[in-house]
Amino acid sequence: MTMGVRDSGLTGWRMSTKVRHERLGDNRSGGVRVVVDTSVFLPGVFFGGPPRDVLAGWRAGQFEVVVSPEVLREYVRVGERLSARFPGAEFERVLEMIAANATLVSAPPLPEAVCEDRDDDKFLACAVAAGAGYVVSSDKALLATSPYRNVKVVRSRDFLDML
Repeated sequence: MTMGVRDSGLTGWRMSTKVRHERLGDNRSGGVRVVVDTSVFLPGVFFGGPPRDVLAGWRAGQFEVVVSPEVLREYVRVGERLSARFPGAEFERVLEMIAANATLVSAPPLPEAVCEDRDDDKFLACAVAAGAGYVVSSDKALLATSPYRNVKVVRSRDFLDML
């Protein structure tokens, strides 16, 4: 099930663009769907390296990014803290790009705890709900869950090597 950003519970967040509705295989990447963990998304925005290359690959249309309202809320919560410490980063712009161009899906919680940190289950739940093949992460506990169902959890560099 797809939803609009207004339905996501992200009140007070400026967004005037539409989120692209879920369409399996309807992207330039030939259908590769990916969930980007906060441990990759935010370093990609604020610091660079392989996480930034992952975001660049997405912007170039090499794969489709899928998010849930829970994932977006974590991006906002953690990103706002980093923005206060690193005001020169373009966090708002990149976040708006994600919200405008990523596929937003409703992801019910997993029926069982999978990750050591139960809060990380939202990334797997999003991937399962969206039929995504990958979660890109640098979180060791999340990486240890791979594979979960048909979802592989991989590091940024390993994901880039597969593109």
